Amino acid sequence: MAIQRGHRFPIEFDEAFGKGLVLVGEIAPDFEYQENKNKPPRQKVDPVTGKRQWVGTVTDPDETKAKRASFQITFLADVQPVPPAPEVLPGMRPIELDGLTVEPRLSGNGEFKYQGWLFRATGFKSAVTSASRPGAAKGADGGKAA
Repeated sequence: MAIQRGHRFPIEFDEAFGKGLVLVGEIAPDFEYQENKNKPPRQKVDPVTGKRQWVGTVTDPDETKAKRASFQITFLADVQPVPPAPEVLPGMRPIELDGLTVEPRLSGNGEFKYQGWLFRATGFKSAVTSASRPGAAKGADGGKAA
């Protein structure tokens, strides 16, 4: 049995992004391309779930290649997802995604192609704290209760 093209693999957030993600800017509607600029924009709808698509730019602090450190996440939701975490720097929020899926795809141009990923999420998990991240720094007691 072959895996069909476009299959979305569910993945745990911590497995995909060991050091978490940082949302840069805001979540915005993902509009369809229209040649006629006078027409009102239409928001894309996911053909699999029927949910509206939203996009946000994120940065992965675990990625060593600058070209691949920032990318877009597509959110599938009826209403615009709102990140629960406050800004740590202007326009930057640590986030954790809920309902995360990944789809392999071919990225790059010409002879410089590489394996890329298309990430989709259904929203955000509750506020991220440094203590909830795997590998987060522990206090002098090694993270044990007194």
